Amino acid sequence: MTDHRFRVALLLACLAGLSLGGYLLASWVMFRPGFPLDDAWIHQTYARNLAERGEWAFLPGQPSAGSTAPLWSLLLVFGYYIRLGPYIWTFLLGWGLLWALAMVGADGFGVLLLDRHNLRVWAGVLLILEWHLVWSAGSGMETLLMGLLILVVLVWLVRLDSPETEGPPKGDWRKWFGIGGLIGLISWVRPDGLTLLGPLGWVLIMGKGTTKTKLRIAMLAGVGFALGFLPYLLFNQALAGEWWPNTFYAKQAEYAALQEAAFWRRYLEQARLLIVGVGVLLLPGFTWFTWQSVRRRAWGVLGGILWVIGYLGIYAWRLPVTYQHGRYIIPAVPVFILWGFTGLADLLHQESLIGKWRIVRPAVLMAVLAVVLAFWSLGARAYALDVAVIESEMVDTARWVAGNTDPESLIAAHDIGALGYFSKRSLLDLAGLISPEVIPYIRDEDAMAAYLDKQGADYLVTFPGWYPHLVNRATLIYTSSGRFSPLLNGENMAIYAWINP
Repeated sequence: MTDHRFRVALLLACLAGLSLGGYLLASWVMFRPGFPLDDAWIHQTYARNLAERGEWAFLPGQPSAGSTAPLWSLLLVFGYYIRLGPYIWTFLLGWGLLWALAMVGADGFGVLLLDRHNLRVWAGVLLILEWHLVWSAGSGMETLLMGLLILVVLVWLVRLDSPETEGPPKGDWRKWFGIGGLIGLISWVRPDGLTLLGPLGWVLIMGKGTTKTKLRIAMLAGVGFALGFLPYLLFNQALAGEWWPNTFYAKQAEYAALQEAAFWRRYLEQARLLIVGVGVLLLPGFTWFTWQSVRRRAWGVLGGILWVIGYLGIYAWRLPVTYQHGRYIIPAVPVFILWGFTGLADLLHQESLIGKWRIVRPAVLMAVLAVVLAFWSLGARAYALDVAVIESEMVDTARWVAGNTDPESLIAAHDIGALGYFSKRSLLDLAGLISPEVIPYIRDEDAMAAYLDKQGADYLVTFPGWYPHLVNRATLIYTSSGRFSPLLNGENMAIYAWINP
């Protein structure tokens, strides 16, 4: 590593620590540190059980495929071995991923725009300060790992397709095997990583080379992919008797009603998430870069653009949700930011467009910096509020269950993360993650009530408005005292004694 590269790496590492540290400090000042999503506790529970009991299970003795991201859960296991779980190790991972994302972004800028190396560091800085990504770094979820690996694959494809790269047709065959293997590995983070097969195939089809050579490379990439992906399918099959994790089916069933809206409206809702923040200033750059890539036949660059467009389309089609700051779309944010910033840098150096108005260049870049900092600040408050809601509702309720119910109690709940981690009670998962049998009637409260009766549930834990008919069948025994959920027009978590007929 050269001295310059070392200094850049050190700068980005420190900035990543400050950026994430600011969010953690905000949560501490607001209420207390924690995670902004209850699902983070699902990963922590799998990790703890694997570390302490040597089993892949959410409930002890009951192996299940309730973790969408087995690789992320595995990374969390180490924190329990060194006694830094659940918080410190997870936040260290978030810091490392944010730093790595910035390094890949800085290098990727140089790959995308070969003659503007002076702005490479700024590409990394932009990724470190983008509020969705900082929020993800402190979320305890796999989101940022997913975004990092996607960016690595797409930048790698651009490099392999670059005219500067030598080889048959472009790049060493071992690299194509490696990129296929990496895409297969990403499925262990989230199943939607399979969408990267699209840009891989695009670059192979559109790039130069004979059909025979392309087929050989496709076979090598396919073998690499299979080595990473097939064990993932077998893993799920062994645990749950299905090829995909339970969440793959449960989430789509729970939000199926949202698919009734027009597709174009759903798509725009997904796309809008990318421009909440500095993305709105980078949209012209993304558009410009798309046009220039078509003109230059830069198939690798276009592969990244088409992936973003297609990724939004898949979620608009199958899971058109926008809650929690668009958490399912956040893995596309690094690609959009890097491609958009690169396009903006290219656009600002077009003499035919800028001409004598050179003051526009620093003015636009300063505007980008100002907006990303402003939204970083707003994002810190949003993160702190999200953490406060989870801690004061889910975590405090789970602790109450642990201290006030019989250890043999059977608890029915929609949000099982903190309950599973802190209460250590047997659970019926109304969202279907570890109780997939409820998925066919996940929105049918009468069928759900019959299920609770049949299973012999003792308690129901939920926000009252989520299951109005179920709570009418039960007796209220506890309501959380959290002030943050009502502040956001939400409800307090409640516990009901379930009345069996």
